[in-house]
Amino acid sequence: MAFDATFFAFVGLVLFFVLIAYLKVPGMMAQALDKRADNIRDELEQAKRLREEAQALLAEYQRKRKEAEAEAANIVAAAEREAAMITEEARQKTEEFVARRNALSEQKIRQAEADAIGAVRSAAVDLAVAAAEKVIAAKADASTQQALFSHSIGQVKARLN
Repeated sequence: MAFDATFFAFVGLVLFFVLIAYLKVPGMMAQALDKRADNIRDELEQAKRLREEAQALLAEYQRKRKEAEAEAANIVAAAEREAAMITEEARQKTEEFVARRNALSEQKIRQAEADAIGAVRSAAVDLAVAAAEKVIAAKADASTQQALFSHSIGQVKARLN
């Protein structure tokens, strides 16, 4: 049997495998791989848990956004109703103000007409009295004037008593 390089390579390989088995390298490698697999499994579980939390937060924020949108829509609707109510109230107050001003103006016009009619009547009475005075003065003599004066004084005394 010849001890050539192939034989020594084969012996070295067998010694290498024996040394690896003696030092329990395959067990250590398996243990390291198991530990790494456990770490990866834990990281996956943590990632899954974080994803579920993120989805829950997303759902909660979407719900809050919808509630906020609904509340904003309610606020806008309430503001529109209030604006319509204020507009209607302002219109009614304006109409009432115009009606009061028209009534006041009509009342002032009626009062002015009454004052004008009274002034015309007063002027007509004054004019009639003046004309009657002139006519009586022109047609009446002293005895007639004395009789009219006495008659008028008698009427005044009768009315005063």
